[in-house]
Amino acid sequence: MIERTRVVLLGTGTPNSEPDRSGSCVAVIVDDHPYLFDAGPGLVRRAETAFRSGIKGLELPRLNRVFLTHLHSDHTTGLPDLLFAPWVLGRRGPIEVIGPPGTSSMMEHIHEAFKEDIKVRTEGLEHANDTGHRFHVKEIEEGPVYRDEKISVDAFRVKHTSFEHAFGYRIRTPDRVIAISGDCSPTKDLVKNYRDLDLLIHEVYSTKGFEGKDPGWKIYHSNAHTSSKELSEILNEVRPRLTVLYHQLLWGVSQEDLLTEIGETYDGKVVFGKDLDVL
Repeated sequence: MIERTRVVLLGTGTPNSEPDRSGSCVAVIVDDHPYLFDAGPGLVRRAETAFRSGIKGLELPRLNRVFLTHLHSDHTTGLPDLLFAPWVLGRRGPIEVIGPPGTSSMMEHIHEAFKEDIKVRTEGLEHANDTGHRFHVKEIEEGPVYRDEKISVDAFRVKHTSFEHAFGYRIRTPDRVIAISGDCSPTKDLVKNYRDLDLLIHEVYSTKGFEGKDPGWKIYHSNAHTSSKELSEILNEVRPRLTVLYHQLLWGVSQEDLLTEIGETYDGKVVFGKDLDVL
């Protein structure tokens, strides 16, 4: 079978400001059509870097669709850049933003905040088109949320701190089945959405590093994220062909230590994801 799908990690980071990791963003590219999942800070420049390295589907004017897992800032502060930079560089159509309730309000406020920029670019000497800065929003619930001739996407609910609406995504392309966890703590429902996967991209924190956190942060992280021990238990049930870690909270341990924590009880293939990895 000819490979039609490539996955690029445009951002594997967390709210911590780590220079080598941009905010959460995964690009699923099918026949050079890009579908972005989350819009963390830095995604546009990461996409340009990937394009210059040969990923044609990430040419900036092609970036016109994004799925949001939830509305935490480290997953959304790239939205203004995604809305405006590709437009300035030639995108003519509006972008489609698919996400939880609250997405419409966020996008409307972003657009309003940049109204002076839009006015100058469209009415001034730049003569920019008046369509590429526009957007359509689809606010979603659990279930099928998108389908075209290249891809189908289902959203599933996840538990993430106090968010009423947070989702992971299960994605089917002509040659791969992929799931992206978003930020989540373990629930029984995760397992049914992770079965029969070619690729699972999952957040994680170090069990060893967690031991050194203060009590308040332990309460938060145990209700918001997935420990290496908990992820191992999930993986032993679903056994994807490949698991890639992102949004990794290390808290002083090494990448190798984190992989060892998972490998103590799971013998499948697990990779520590890094920005610009191509899967």
